[in-house]
Amino acid sequence: MTSNNKRRPRVVIAGRPNVGKSTLFNRLYGRRRAITDPTPGVTRDAIEEFCSIAGIPVQLVDTGGVKVEYEDSFDDIVAERSISSLRDADLILFLVELGEMTAEDQLLVDELRDKSDRVILVVNKVDTPEKDYQASEFYSVGLGDPLPVSAAHGRNMDSLAEIIRDKLELVMERLASEDIDSDEADEGPSDLILALVGKPNVGKSTLANRLSGKEYSLVSDIAGTTRDTVIGAAEHKGRRLKIVDTAGIRRKSRVAENVEYYSVNRAIRAMFEADVTLLMIDADEGLSDQDKKITAQAVKKGRTVIMALNKWDEKVPDKLKLKKAVDRIRFQFPILDWAPLTPISALKGYGIADLLDVILKADRQQSRRVDTSELNRAVGEWVDLTPPPTKKGRPFKVRYVTQVSIKPVRFVAFVNRKTGFPDSYRRFLVNQIRREFGFNLVPVELELTEGKK
Repeated sequence: MTSNNKRRPRVVIAGRPNVGKSTLFNRLYGRRRAITDPTPGVTRDAIEEFCSIAGIPVQLVDTGGVKVEYEDSFDDIVAERSISSLRDADLILFLVELGEMTAEDQLLVDELRDKSDRVILVVNKVDTPEKDYQASEFYSVGLGDPLPVSAAHGRNMDSLAEIIRDKLELVMERLASEDIDSDEADEGPSDLILALVGKPNVGKSTLANRLSGKEYSLVSDIAGTTRDTVIGAAEHKGRRLKIVDTAGIRRKSRVAENVEYYSVNRAIRAMFEADVTLLMIDADEGLSDQDKKITAQAVKKGRTVIMALNKWDEKVPDKLKLKKAVDRIRFQFPILDWAPLTPISALKGYGIADLLDVILKADRQQSRRVDTSELNRAVGEWVDLTPPPTKKGRPFKVRYVTQVSIKPVRFVAFVNRKTGFPDSYRRFLVNQIRREFGFNLVPVELELTEGKK
């Protein structure tokens, strides 16, 4: 078994804006993960994913483009983050475009000179073999042999993978020596995937940075700063968490740009792929209609949702004030009456430990399996104390119940007649299962099916 805790080689893609970094990232990753768009500067946060290149497991990183002249308030931060990513890289894919070197290219060349042993110089947008000779102009850069490729068309990707493999062999030897004793710690649980969702500017990126202890996500007062899903990592009480910071989800009528359209789709997909979805609610603004629409999609899929009432800047929350806020949200969104709600301040760090405790507890609950014999013993007691109603003199009967899945928690009840079976009694059984077997923090589904005696 491969340990989840072993560090993979970190392969960072660097280059100026619109040179094709995200396209190359998607090509190496094997599917469309980073948003690609002709508009320069689409990628702001570093995008990280685990994948395999030439059979070697790596951590692949797509960085924001480095500019010389800053056009908006993010450009200098993006550049600083991108250059910082180079310092932690085991291997750097320096991407340039066929043609003349630009000032941005030269800025990165200067940054990479003392890291030349870790650099592969990749010349992108070389769509045909007839243009390969033009890539030789980049020998003058002094960062090794330039490799002509076309990330968009997949040209020379096999050659690039071979070079990456050769470069990583020494890296793998070093990492193996560092991890030589880590196999004994291999039996722990897999990483818990936590998706942060909510409307723009609710504090998702601030919380992601707080949990990870690093500034993975850009933070500003401008709504919509985060465009792609950004992944960080944290650990709480021995359990590793994979934190997915998503773009803020707005009403469809306000999603105008292609970039934002893809961002919203990625955020929704992140909810479906996560172990736990954390819905962040602005304590001052309360629950919005869009918050409800976002989370309803996760609930339909049986995903576990936790609500964080952010910007609650009291270290010890006022109990009456908190109760009023919770009651208001419960009234507005009864479909989530089971979901825990925790006040936090992502900025000040209040309530974060309690929030993490709830997340781990909810994940334990949704991973729980109930013994079938114990379950049916309890069902027999509930039915004896509160029998199902009758219809036209014919009683409804619950013959047998079994759990069919975890994550999501699903049960199937075999009944004598499915048609007309009172939904109120189905909900009664769900509530009893919650109380008896400790599923109070997660969604529980109970499907009815007809079964013979």
